[in-house]
Amino acid sequence: MPLSESFERSGEWLFRRRSYLPVLLFLIVVPAMWGFRYPEGSHLLDELWELFCLAVSLLGLALRSYAVGTTPSGTSGRNTHGQVASQLNTTGLYSVVRHPLYLGNYFMWLGVALFPRIWWLAVIISLLFWRYYERIMFAEEAFLRKQFGTVFETWAERTPAFLPKFKNWEPPALPFSWRTVLRREYSGFYGVIASLTFLEGISDFFESGHWEYDPMWGAIFGVATVIYLTLMTLKRRTRVLSLIGRS
Repeated sequence: MPLSESFERSGEWLFRRRSYLPVLLFLIVVPAMWGFRYPEGSHLLDELWELFCLAVSLLGLALRSYAVGTTPSGTSGRNTHGQVASQLNTTGLYSVVRHPLYLGNYFMWLGVALFPRIWWLAVIISLLFWRYYERIMFAEEAFLRKQFGTVFETWAERTPAFLPKFKNWEPPALPFSWRTVLRREYSGFYGVIASLTFLEGISDFFESGHWEYDPMWGAIFGVATVIYLTLMTLKRRTRVLSLIGRS
């Protein structure tokens, strides 16, 4: 089998499972936290670092949210059965980088990888993440090339795959929609909070030798849970978050 066909086939397989396979990265993160200690023995410094990691992850969520909130229907969906695209989005974030959603995903996971304060862990996860999404991007672009031909090739030639080229910026075709973001990104938001809350509990256990309750993370997780359940209910049982012409 030619390498191009092999890459495309493996990319399609990963594409259909891209929503949950990254969770396997916890199999690397959690064992790496064995022997965790607070920086200079300070719980305050540890909490400040944890908030920094949260900010990194939320930066990734913000990138995803802007891309999703300005994207028309027929692109950038959460479909898991195969590639679907009725139009090619080349404005907004898609004018500076071809895969802004995956760039956002990287920062979301980078916040998790930085949490244990182990430099090599962030490097390993970054390399694994790139390898994982490289195949998915290859499969997506093979589909888009077949679907849109020279239009895709012209856009791909001037737009980098993963590292933004901001001088190419073009305003998005549609105005930003909070309703679209709330409908599509609430699960990612909750996943970030739940992941970091879980790692915070693990880190405190390794430090003290027993499970502890952290008021700060308890409050963050509690608020996030309320937001998650509210938005999930609104999405599944109402049309409040729906908007014509948006994916």
